[in-house]
Amino acid sequence: MGLTTQFLVNTAQRAIKDGLLAAALSGGSMAVRGKADTGSAVAPVNAPSHWVHGHEAVHREDVTVSHTLMGAAIHTASAMLWAGLYEGLQARRERRTVTGALVDAAGVAALAAVVDLKLVPERLTPGFQHRMTTRSLWMVYGSFALGLAMGGLQRRHEAPTVSDLRED
Repeated sequence: MGLTTQFLVNTAQRAIKDGLLAAALSGGSMAVRGKADTGSAVAPVNAPSHWVHGHEAVHREDVTVSHTLMGAAIHTASAMLWAGLYEGLQARRERRTVTGALVDAAGVAALAAVVDLKLVPERLTPGFQHRMTTRSLWMVYGSFALGLAMGGLQRRHEAPTVSDLRED
């Protein structure tokens, strides 16, 4: 495997791991805040399934395979895509530092929030914004950033950067 291919595979693997951690933390935050805001911990988890089931999914408050599993899967896949951007930013740094991990994670989470809540058509929004307060949304995106940073900081000394691709 060539150096560039190995670099891309390693970056993709890290993005999957970072995305899973970020999805778990933000999903947990959605459940806790959903319970506080709506009385249902699964309401915000179900909401992303409106991509498949239409707007009625936003109002589901019970656990179902078609809504809860689909909503969690959409949320997790989205987190992994954003984690790909995060890992790309991290790889561009000469050295991976705690400060860099936090700054990049906060930037990606902020961009995700703007894209999710302001830029995409309603059908492609996460849907959970209809079931949560603004304060709760801040907590969800904040926990998403924390998950990215935590994932990025694991094994940071072993993670490649673009400088590793330069020929000596």
